[in-house]
Amino acid sequence: MTRSTDPFGDIEELIDVMTGGLEPSGDLAVDVADTGEAFAVVADLPGYDREDIDVQLTDSTTLSLSASRETEAVEEADRYVTRERHSESITRRVGLPEPVVESEASASYDNGVLTVTLPKQTTGDDDGTDIPVN
Repeated sequence: MTRSTDPFGDIEELIDVMTGGLEPSGDLAVDVADTGEAFAVVADLPGYDREDIDVQLTDSTTLSLSASRETEAVEEADRYVTRERHSESITRRVGLPEPVVESEASASYDNGVLTVTLPKQTTGDDDGTDIPVN
C-alpha cells in the first residue's frame, strides 16, 4: 500500500514554522525586528503618499498593511496621443509571535519607508485597532 504525500505542503509548513507566522508575499517585503520591549515592522513603500497607506492591528498578534495608488501618464496636453493609467494595490498581513499593546502602537512614514512600532503586551486584549500613519 502506497501513501501519497504532498512534498510542497511539507515545505510550506516548514516555511511557516521558520518565519514565525509571516505570510509570504511577492508584493510587499517586510522586516520584523524584536527590540526586547517591542516589535518594529519596516516596509519599503516608495512612491506612495501617507494618505495611500492603511495600517491596522486586526487583533493583538496580527498586523495588516495595505497601500494603493493610481498614476496617469499623459503625453501631449491638447489631444491624447498617449494616455496611460496605472492602478496598484498591495496588502500584507504579518503574524506577530507575541501579543502587543494596541493602544500604544505607532506608525511613521518617511522617504518611502513605513515603520510600525508595536510594544509587547503582558495581558490579553483582542480588539482591533487602527494605527494612524504620521
